[in-house]
Amino acid sequence: MTESYVYAAARTPFGRFSGALAGVRPDDLAAVAVNGVLSKVPALDPGGIDDVIWGNANGAGEDNRNVGRMAVLLAGLPTSVPATTVNRLCGSSLDASIIASRAIESGDVDIVLTGGVESMTRAPWVLPKPERAHPVGDVTAVSTTLGWRLVNERMPKEWTVSLGEANEQLADRFRIPRRRQDEFAVRSHLLADAAWLDGFYKDLVVPVAVGGKSDTLIRDEGIRPASTVEGLAGLKPSFRCDGAITAGNASPLSDGASAVLLGSGAAAGRIGADPLARIAGRGVFALDPQAFGFAPVEAANRALKNAGITWSDVSAVELNEAFAVQALACLDAWEVDPSIVNTKGGAIALGHPLGASGGRLLGTLAHRLKESGERWGVAAICIGVGQALAVVLENVTEEGR
Repeated sequence: MTESYVYAAARTPFGRFSGALAGVRPDDLAAVAVNGVLSKVPALDPGGIDDVIWGNANGAGEDNRNVGRMAVLLAGLPTSVPATTVNRLCGSSLDASIIASRAIESGDVDIVLTGGVESMTRAPWVLPKPERAHPVGDVTAVSTTLGWRLVNERMPKEWTVSLGEANEQLADRFRIPRRRQDEFAVRSHLLADAAWLDGFYKDLVVPVAVGGKSDTLIRDEGIRPASTVEGLAGLKPSFRCDGAITAGNASPLSDGASAVLLGSGAAAGRIGADPLARIAGRGVFALDPQAFGFAPVEAANRALKNAGITWSDVSAVELNEAFAVQALACLDAWEVDPSIVNTKGGAIALGHPLGASGGRLLGTLAHRLKESGERWGVAAICIGVGQALAVVLENVTEEGR
């Protein structure tokens, strides 16, 4: 069977909700990421891309249902390049890479551009259609920014609690205290700031032209290097009066896009570059919807089994920090060394634009392995409504040989 490889990755800076990227449509953000990753492989003829698989968790507004196709057209690629959009909520762009890798390994395609986008700022309100003409009474507009909407009454109530309440339950279950969550959040900010200052993101992040106060956003907008545990301790709980989860130890609402170019080994000549990493294993798992934060545990275990390795072989982990508590619960279950996890910062600092986060994780992981020369890494992400995905990468750069 043909093997699949990561050849290049790029992403936009992630903007805060109603921040610098608020004036940029999601399809335009996606186009920036498409052109950004293609700029890493200038020898590749874009017309030779066999397919584009794009992730998006909303799709109800300017995402225009198939935002992947919109991105291809807006980026100026030939109209002959096809594209589809997949939705596995927070895992959408990682799912896009998983789907692409399977297509490559089956021999159906050689080069696939993957990625994802989300503008949580510009997510629209929606109205249900009336069941009869000319209804009497008020109608409520429902936000599509995050979480459950227009919930089916047949769903058990315990399944449809808010994402925050679900993670408060996780904190209770695993006895993870507020201070530990705040410490993890501060670490995320400090590591993200250090990675930017060290130049790690220079080759990964492409700027976005914006209006308003600045002309271009070049750095993730949510990083707060001055964060302290004492400062976060002063924030009020967001979901329970006596809860542990605050705006400081959870990922913020964000805007952004990411892209990852995948290909077969035989495609290296057409791409004009050597691959960064091999897709060595994939895992998917699901639990009760309210337990979604813990689902990455088994997803990653399955990906490792499929790759034929164990946690003792892993040198780098990229785990999406939807909430500090769920990340900590996963790390405790894996019993991995925390020092190998999210060493360039995580979603609490960088942001979590739902459809883009999986691509960010995969691209960051590939570049971390190249930088360190270490062999094996895991990217994992929890997904609302009880799911999770994970991918194992094997470093195939000269540094990793």
